[in-house]
Amino acid sequence: MRTILLRFGELYLKGNNRNIFESILIENIKKKLEGETFKFSKTFGRYVISDYDEQRESEIVSKLLKVFGLHSLSLAEEVDADYKSIEDAVKKINLGKKTFKVVVKRADKTFPMTSMELASTLGGVVLKANKEASVDVYNPEVEINVDIRLNKKAYIFSSSISCQGGLPLGSAGKGLLLLSGGIDSPVAGYLISKRGLKIEALHFHSYPYTSERAKEKVITLAKRLCHYCDEIKLHVVSFTKVQEAIHMHCAPEFMITIMRRIMMRIAERICKRDGLLTIVTGESLGQVASQTVQSMTVTNSVVKELPVLRPCIAMDKEEIMQVAKNIDTYETSILPYEDCCTVFLPKNPVIKPTIERAEKEEKKLDIESLVEEALQSEEIVFLNGK
Repeated sequence: MRTILLRFGELYLKGNNRNIFESILIENIKKKLEGETFKFSKTFGRYVISDYDEQRESEIVSKLLKVFGLHSLSLAEEVDADYKSIEDAVKKINLGKKTFKVVVKRADKTFPMTSMELASTLGGVVLKANKEASVDVYNPEVEINVDIRLNKKAYIFSSSISCQGGLPLGSAGKGLLLLSGGIDSPVAGYLISKRGLKIEALHFHSYPYTSERAKEKVITLAKRLCHYCDEIKLHVVSFTKVQEAIHMHCAPEFMITIMRRIMMRIAERICKRDGLLTIVTGESLGQVASQTVQSMTVTNSVVKELPVLRPCIAMDKEEIMQVAKNIDTYETSILPYEDCCTVFLPKNPVIKPTIERAEKEEKKLDIESLVEEALQSEEIVFLNGK
């Protein structure tokens, strides 16, 4: 019987909590395959997808490859875990002139042959069925795997496909991603989701200084992330009056610093209101003026009760761009529609601000009124990857 064999990685490390993580992962797998016909079963250390429409196999695999928590998968033939059934299955493998080796794993130690004995015997069976093939135990073109599980089934396959890895989405709670139209923040959303954090997103727009196309660009980016995150609740907040007030009253070099501090205040208000556990940003250390240690310290100081997570903090731009290309957000991120971070951009932003100076500049503003007015403009957009 044709099956898809699924393996998980880090869940092995969870000890007594492993069942909790597994339950979330299984729920996520089934949710990802909604609309598909299949049977899901579990054997120790493996999940098995069977009884599916084989014409839909590539689409099913594509969906599974986007499930956080899965380490790898294999397209496998399932047979009864007895020697005759396994022998009959490997006889059907057509190798032509390729080199091969047989690898056997026995989760079921009651099988009457050791892994080495069975691998050697099956190697002879394969050679007999493939006259032009040859054995190469060091660098084979094909590795024939026989995985004997505790459910008294054996799975025969010749390749494994790497999946996303990480932890099941939702196992770390929920957080709020500050999502701009740039390259970095969607990557941050993807990376933190890979660690089990389910995300909502917050986007600041500055209409009429930024266009509706800039807003649509961010919605598109959020939809791209939904392929991995299933669905995203996007909070869209007008930042126009905040930026106009800062531009009018504050020192130009401090505009970005004050702007980021007000963004953080708004983000924390939304998190506390909606029960979100953390704020997530796409900052990378030293990449721009607002991402120096001093700038981030000043920005963080207004967040009183939540951690601020920065998944991209130690990545350089090339690394971030590569991830963006892998998750299909890069081409959208480089579309030439400005976001609010480019509005009223000063020529020489401060790179080593202090909290004291930032607070002095903020005394020129009615911060509470600006935050409340921005929150009143909040628009909610519900997105999914379908």
